[in-house]
Parts: sequence; structure tokens; C-alpha cells
Amino acid sequence: MSIIFPEIETDRLKLAILTLDDTKAVFRHFSDENVTRFMDISPCKDIDEAEEIIRFHIDDTGCRWGIFSKRDAQLIGTCGFHCWFQCEQSRAEIGFDLARGYWGRGIMQEALKPVIDFGFNVMGLDFIEATVEQENEKSINLLRKLNFERETELRNRLIYYFLFRERWD
Repeated sequence: MSIIFPEIETDRLKLAILTLDDTKAVFRHFSDENVTRFMDISPCKDIDEAEEIIRFHIDDTGCRWGIFSKRDAQLIGTCGFHCWFQCEQSRAEIGFDLARGYWGRGIMQEALKPVIDFGFNVMGLDFIEATVEQENEKSINLLRKLNFERETELRNRLIYYFLFRERWD
């Protein structure tokens, strides 16, 4: 199934699919070790690494939106789906990150609600997965607020969360 991933607007945010035009902003964002601390990437050391991040998401089966502040049009984070499997039970993993200066303001919850709606209602996902390191309390709290269920056992020292369509509706 081919899907066009649209721009999404909320009260404070504009979400737009990342393109190579965003390379400099992605570099600034992902060169901060506070942003990448709980991710499976190291902070960007040069512009080529930022371009690789964007290309990875362009080539992946899902999508990655840049989260832009409506106030000043600055990239303040990213979110989206990767590892989208369109099979008997359609699923994708959700990922997200936010610049430190925006933590604790409800920004990511505001961004993820319409993204999750899009996943269930347009992409046709049956469930959404998320993985979180045990020390990442902010992401754990966010996933709980969004009704994700925690799997009881750790895998590869990660906590696995699932959100089924029925719990979202």
C-alpha cells in the first residue's frame, strides 16, 4: 500500500516529513547528546551523518516527521513510524525525540496523538510498538499517558510497549 504522509498541524506544532532540505536542522538537533542519549545512534559529528539519518527514514517502510514549532518554524524534534509490516496484523514501531529545551511541556504528547490517529486510521495499523530503555522515565510516562501497554519481560534490556487499535478508539 502506498501512502502519502501529509503535513499535520496542532495548536503549537507543524509536522512535516523530513527531506534532505532539513539536513542542517537535523544535524543541529541530533548533535545534542541529550537528544540521542536513549536512542540507538550517537550524536551527529558531521552533516553527512545527519543526511544518513534522513535517507534511512526515506528508504524505510514508514515515515519520519520533523516537529516544527509554529512560533519560530524551528525543528524541535522528530517522530514517526518505522519497520512497518503490512501483513495479517499490520504493525509499525513508533519513535520520537525532542530537543531538551522543550521537555516537560506536553509537546510530544501533542505531536503523537495525531500521528497515532494517522497510523490506525490511514495506515491501517492493528497495533503500534515502542521500545524504551529502562532509565528513560520521560518516554515511559508518555507511553503510559497514551495508553500503551507494557510487556512484562525485558528483551535486550529494553521495555516493549504495545498500543492496540481497540485501546486507542
